[in-house]
Amino acid sequence: MKLEEEIGELLKSKKLSLSTAESCTGGGIAALITSVPGSSEYFNGGIVAYSNEVKMSLLHVSAETLEKHGAVSRETVTEMVKGAMKTLKTDCAVATSGIAGPGGGTPEKPVGTVWIAAAYKNEIMAVKQEGDLGRAGNVQKAIQNALFMLRDRLK
Repeated sequence: MKLEEEIGELLKSKKLSLSTAESCTGGGIAALITSVPGSSEYFNGGIVAYSNEVKMSLLHVSAETLEKHGAVSRETVTEMVKGAMKTLKTDCAVATSGIAGPGGGTPEKPVGTVWIAAAYKNEIMAVKQEGDLGRAGNVQKAIQNALFMLRDRLK
């Protein structure tokens, strides 16, 4: 069984709903979740928040958080995941924000740095993904890591 199918089964069996808040993954998580027949039973929607303005207006990320910690931070993805659950009225959510590359990295946050958060009600876990696998590789790794984190929260 594929990971996105397993997540769907877990959400259905627990009667839970899911939303996504994606930056660097560009809707890739939502695309996988909705590739499963019947996903409308548990998936409410996703927000691709590429700009800080969208992170603030739709996901309720504070300007102070973005200024102090940056878009690619534990603090930002934590606020994104909470914002997704609030805006899209769900029990669970995943969020991603990172530097997919090939440009945009800094010594503190090199290309391949991605923060991922997974939330199940009030339980939120955020982890940092590191290592540059090229743009497509960085995005795919973030999508898979987000799905693994969500599955682990639901089990």
